[in-house]
Amino acid sequence: MLTTEALKALGGDVQDGLARCLNNEQFYFTLVKKVMDDANFDKLGEALKAGDLKAGFEAAHALKGVLGNLSLTPLYKPVQEMTELLRAGTEADYTPYFDEIAARKKEISALCD
Repeated sequence: MLTTEALKALGGDVQDGLARCLNNEQFYFTLVKKVMDDANFDKLGEALKAGDLKAGFEAAHALKGVLGNLSLTPLYKPVQEMTELLRAGTEADYTPYFDEIAARKKEISALCD
């Protein structure tokens, strides 16, 4: 169940995220649920598989903004790190980053069911 306590237990800075939503918990939870369905997660995975760093950067950058605004720190940190590497056009194995993102997304998504 999606609660402030559950998000905090996963490492989210819920108070910060709520403050950006004018402390409207229902609105905050709606946005958290919505971001878990963001198509940019799939776009990021597809871009990385194709070796398309530009498309990967665009998807990661979009996710970074939303995750940062909601203070979903467990997802934000690996996305932020990946975004900066992609911004620089760094050729790398992004699998560990993407695996971490997928794992954290799965944890948060499970709360939304």
